[in-house]
Amino acid sequence: MRFQYLLFFILLFNCYHTERNCNDFKTGKFYSEVTINGVVFKSEFKRTENLQVEVYDNKVDSSQLRWINDCEVIFRTINPKNMAEQKDVHLKILTTTDSSYTFEYSYVGETKKQKGIAYTAK
Repeated sequence: MRFQYLLFFILLFNCYHTERNCNDFKTGKFYSEVTINGVVFKSEFKRTENLQVEVYDNKVDSSQLRWINDCEVIFRTINPKNMAEQKDVHLKILTTTDSSYTFEYSYVGETKKQKGIAYTAK
């Protein structure tokens, strides 16, 4: 009977292994979808190792990137136009697939986090 419990727990932990191949998403062209209060916001962006240029609602926004580790990055807006844009954003990649990643993000130092999905653009 103990063997069955041990086997069950081994299988349980192996089935819930979360894959994170974050290096696959450090550079490239992507688009993302974030749902806030039932509204879906979409944007497109191109990312290099140190820079991200994003187009949202026909507006271009550029940020410097500082990678904390393979799956976490800090965004700093290059030319902030208001107080909100002066705040750095912390993004963490939670899970990855071959063509997308799920992420959470927040302003640095704040506890309220939003989630979204980014997809590889073709």
